[in-house]
Amino acid sequence: MSDFLKKLFGAVNPEVKEALKNGAFLVDVRTKAEFDSGSATGAVNIPLDHVADSIDQFKNKKQIVVFCHSGVRSEHAKSILEQNGIGNVLNGGGISSVLKAIEGNG
Repeated sequence: MSDFLKKLFGAVNPEVKEALKNGAFLVDVRTKAEFDSGSATGAVNIPLDHVADSIDQFKNKKQIVVFCHSGVRSEHAKSILEQNGIGNVLNGGGISSVLKAIEGNG
């Protein structure tokens, strides 16, 4: 199964699971309304359309995991961060994948 499909259907990436276990900076790139309806514990909300303007919040982080609803917006956020010199970013995929990784399921 491709990485995109795994992210879409909630499979847990072992790299993401390890990063979260080690205290990665967890960023929900969904809209504020989506974030307010529920997110992963410890996640901060930086909506995709604000990522480019928020680069300073990502600097000096050992590891970063971005996620959204399905993994599409988080892949875009990862790309934006990498284009701005932030290379330690993992696409956590969809929120269901991140929740599974945090809970140790998957």
